Amino acid sequence: MALTHLLYLHGFRSSPQSAKARQVAARIAQRHPGVQWWCPQLPPSPRAAMDLVMQGIAAWPRERMGVIGSSLGGFYATHVAVETGCRAVVVNPAVHAARDLARHIGEQTAWHDPARHFFFEPRYVDELRVLERGPLPHPERLLAVIAKGDEVLDWREMVGRYPGSPVRLLEGGDHALSDFDRHLDDVLAFLGLPSR
Repeated sequence: MALTHLLYLHGFRSSPQSAKARQVAARIAQRHPGVQWWCPQLPPSPRAAMDLVMQGIAAWPRERMGVIGSSLGGFYATHVAVETGCRAVVVNPAVHAARDLARHIGEQTAWHDPARHFFFEPRYVDELRVLERGPLPHPERLLAVIAKGDEVLDWREMVGRYPGSPVRLLEGGDHALSDFDRHLDDVLAFLGLPSR
């Protein structure tokens, strides 16, 4: 069934201005203008972020929607996929988000707007724990794109999180997956948007 709605979830300290989000937005506008595209600016609170997302996609058709998430957005995308049953692609996903972000409590700056500051509160770590989900009910509906060269997250942990899911394990690479444009056609095809 053709995809009609696509959600993109950015990572920690990131924004809809990330290179990957802009690349997906441009490709959708260019080749799939009929697809409803949404890449919200996620608030620092994980609970608030998921409330925003779930309210925003409440009316979306589950069988014709997909989600792409990078890093912390991959953690969120996994949650969305479990809750909705939709297809998902996660890029260098945060697997143990509560554990890893506990060391980032305090004032942070946004990657794409250093003038924008936010405070990552201790309670946000607990909110991340609440969002953790067990094994995927439909692992075949999630594609994990993982770079062995990720300097932030351990690729072995990422691979281990998604048993039964197709995994594209890349030699080298980096956390931002700087060559994401090379993988974009395959990502969109997995979600149901083959290139034309």
